[in-house]
Amino acid sequence: MTTTASATTTAPATTAPVADARALGLAHYAARGVLEHVLARHAITFQQQVVLRAAVTADAPQTSDDLVTQVRGSLKTGPDDIRAMFDELLAKQLLVADGAHLRPTDAGRALIAAVGTETGPISARIWGGIPAEDLAAAGRVLALVTERANAELAELTA
Repeated sequence: MTTTASATTTAPATTAPVADARALGLAHYAARGVLEHVLARHAITFQQQVVLRAAVTADAPQTSDDLVTQVRGSLKTGPDDIRAMFDELLAKQLLVADGAHLRPTDAGRALIAAVGTETGPISARIWGGIPAEDLAAAGRVLALVTERANAELAELTA
């Protein structure tokens, strides 16, 4: 008795990549690379842009201590490094000292606006077409990862 193999074939299963620290890091550095390319045209670093954006988007004038606290949560760097960035931005006339406050200059505001204008179409191409439910799920996961990583960092630095 002879048997023959079935002629039916099944398509290979596609598996979605699993979100993990490596995937998060690769996405972060890919997106940051795009932003840093734009920032380089304006002679500003990623870290300086984070500090300047914090000053530009603040609801009220910020003291240097306020900005250190806010930026430290984003960049995870020490106060001395952040204060050095203040000095760099003051030297570039993108921030100005006004008594105890640091305020963005018109040039600082214009730079943040220009970077937004340049990166807007790029961001649209990167994020465009991703279903809203996928973005919502990714947002929830990233918020949870951020919360947990911040808690672990607090424990390590306590």
